[in-house]
Amino acid sequence: MLFKLDNPALIVKAIDVISELVTEVRMKVNEAGISITAIDPANVAMISFMIPKSSFSQFETDKETLGINLDSLKKILRRCGSGSSVIFERKGNLLNIQIQDRIKRNFTLNLIEVEREEKEIPNLKFTTAVKLNSVDFIDSVEDCAVVSDACSFLIRDKSFVIESRGLNSARSEFSGDEAEITTEVENCKSRYSLEYLQKFMKGSKLIDKTILKFSDDHPLRMDLKSPALELSFILAPRVETVD
Repeated sequence: MLFKLDNPALIVKAIDVISELVTEVRMKVNEAGISITAIDPANVAMISFMIPKSSFSQFETDKETLGINLDSLKKILRRCGSGSSVIFERKGNLLNIQIQDRIKRNFTLNLIEVEREEKEIPNLKFTTAVKLNSVDFIDSVEDCAVVSDACSFLIRDKSFVIESRGLNSARSEFSGDEAEITTEVENCKSRYSLEYLQKFMKGSKLIDKTILKFSDDHPLRMDLKSPALELSFILAPRVETVD
């Protein structure tokens, strides 16, 4: 198994996002590319990540699964500079990581057994989908985090609203001019943890557009896609009687 990335920032930033939720993962390597699916220890959030084969300048592999400690991998990948390329090659129970820039630097990462059960992203049905600029989504979540630890996603009067209410409140409203809103219902509301959303939005910083899918008191699905990278998150709702 050997694959080379000429733009290691792709995997460096993605691993940073994933490591916010989990510390150990199974990385699948096959003819489609490399992928990770994992659930956080509290079973509140799930993440799916993929870099397709087309993003690599060199890709030679059979089907393999690599058990990886993300903190260890992250420390190595952060040694990549802006003009570096990185080569991953499995040698027995080690992953050899070669960073190529002005000089060649070699690291070895011990592969591990990951005991946590592996699951696929569930096929959920949603009544509402919203596609908006990632920068606007990030600002709205940060606004809500100023006043509370949770926020609500709402469909009201054909608009999409992100709001948070505690002793104080914050609210961002998007019409069809600021976001692409597709919904089967006139009204819809679900509430989510801002702690998790703030972790997710680190992924939004990598992609221009964020896609949100939700229903009444239903899990959220958040998709971030580009030709070079795909990230998806599932987040359980906070079902409470008072916002």
